[in-house]
Parts: sequence; structure tokens; C-alpha cells
Amino acid sequence: MTAHTQTMAGIAVRPQAGTLTGTVPKMDARGVKVYYGAKQALKGIDLEIPERQVTALIGPSGCGKSTFLRCLNRMNDTIDIARIEGLITLDGQDIYDREIDPVQLRARVGMVFQKPNPFPKSIYDNISYGPRIHGLASRREEMDEIVTKSLQRAGLWNEVKDRLKEPGTGLSGGQQQRLCIARAIAVSPEVILMDEPCSALDPIATAHIEELIDELRENYTIVIVTHNMQQAARVSQRTAFFHLGEMVEVGDTEEIFTTPRDERTQGYITGRYG
Repeated sequence: MTAHTQTMAGIAVRPQAGTLTGTVPKMDARGVKVYYGAKQALKGIDLEIPERQVTALIGPSGCGKSTFLRCLNRMNDTIDIARIEGLITLDGQDIYDREIDPVQLRARVGMVFQKPNPFPKSIYDNISYGPRIHGLASRREEMDEIVTKSLQRAGLWNEVKDRLKEPGTGLSGGQQQRLCIARAIAVSPEVILMDEPCSALDPIATAHIEELIDELRENYTIVIVTHNMQQAARVSQRTAFFHLGEMVEVGDTEEIFTTPRDERTQGYITGRYG
């Protein structure tokens, strides 16, 4: 641990820049409310998501973290009883505007799920599927380059370059999750959403994914839901704490973990509840 690292409740936090002063957020949520039938899941969320940073969403189970994440690429549209109010913008454009095609939006705002979910196809076809649908490659050579670069960016190329025709489901859990990350970045997204991407992985695979997240933020805006506060402290520059459908506070990760403003945040971070 370096001399500059601060700790709270035994969680190491690297000092990070992260203020939004004077910068335009990549995504912006204002007054976002979500209802599942008569049940209100989110109660007026305001959150700016800065470009090329990792924003972590933390909080107890059932507090609305994943529900909010799914709003950012309209995944809640697939749930019949879901109703969303408020405004969410991507580069200033309302993503719920009738002119916006959800399929095109999800190419710009990719998602990696909690459990690795490779398609029952070859490793190559897992990566080429999205670019083929979106018409990103007209020749086999172009597709080969997309597949190679995506696997390289996901830190998986050296492990699978001689196995591209083998099924993606034959990889280890950690490799499958990196394959899913490669699949997400193959369509050149601007934002990557990650819903507890390491919860099904062992510590070594988790470390690989965390290193990868750190590298990916040079080119992508990342929002990660995690129940692991150590992980949030390690990988993110900004952290938002959710509780009972509300966003209690948001700030630089270092500040949230060392000097939270709200008693509920402090109680959760120090393990008094959660």
C-alpha cells in the first residue's frame, strides 16, 4: 500500500480525479423514476456519468442499482410492466426519444451481465455476430481485424488465437466473461455497462477483469454495478451509493469511501448494515 492510499473500514482507496466541474457528462440522468406495475423501484435519480471514467454503483441488494443500469440502454423496455419517467441523455440526446432505435442505442451503450453468457457459437462467431448485424465489415479481412482487435482489447487473444473455431462455451468462466466483454466492444460502443461482472468468478479471474476495466477506460465510459466495495474502490473514479430506490450520494470514490456525507453511506461502507 502506498503512502498516498487512504483506508476506511479496511478498504484501500486510490486517490482519483473525478470532479465534473466544467465538463459535459457522457450520460446524464435527471429525475429518473422506474415503476414495475404499482411498485416504485427508483425514486427520482439524478446522476452525471463522466466520459472515460469508471462510475461504480454500490448499495444493498434490491436498492435499485441494476434497475438504474438497465435504464441506461433501455433494457427495461423488454419488461412489459416497467414504466420509466424522467430524462436520460447520451451526448445530450434523449435516449428515450421516439426517433431513437433501441438496437442502435445498445450498440453505443453495450452491456456485460453478471453471469457470462457466450452464444452457443464459435469464439469467432461470438465476436463477429454484432458487427455482422450492424454492417460494420463488408469483407472477411475487415471482420477478421475486428475479431482480433476485440479479443486483444479484452486481454483474451493470446489464450484463444489458435481456438477461434471452438465453442465459446468451452472456455473457463473468467475467459467467458472476457469473451463477453470482447463481444460488447466489437461494435465500437461508447459506453459499457457492467452488472456485477465478477460475482460468478474466482479471485484470479476477477483480478484479470479488474485490470481490463482499468485499461478499457482509456477508450470507453464504464458504469459498473458491484456488491464488492473493495472492487468499487479499486476500479472506479466516481461512486454512487443507492439505498431503497434512492441515490443517497455520489462523489469521487476516494471521498465516498473516506469522508461520506450521509450517515447511511457511512453505515453501509463500515458494514453496520447491508
